[in-house]
Amino acid sequence: MASPPRPELPLKFSLRGIPTNRSQLRPVLVPSELRSWLARLQLARADAIQGDTGKAKAAYQDFLTLWKDADPDIPILIAAKAEYAKL
Repeated sequence: MASPPRPELPLKFSLRGIPTNRSQLRPVLVPSELRSWLARLQLARADAIQGDTGKAKAAYQDFLTLWKDADPDIPILIAAKAEYAKL
């Protein structure tokens, strides 16, 4: 009897570099709310790369507003604040 199919999980890459084969990947569950917040940051970054500083600033502000009560030493929050300051 075949086992039931496993749901697809997001994959986390090693901090040592991009994995070279599937055996080096580790599945990670990310709550959907966190993914939504991180998507806002990625949209801000994409807008900044495209040179649309107005949209980028608005997206960064949305992200930073959502994270206003977070611990200030979270690396992604520190990076987002630095990126926003450069706009």
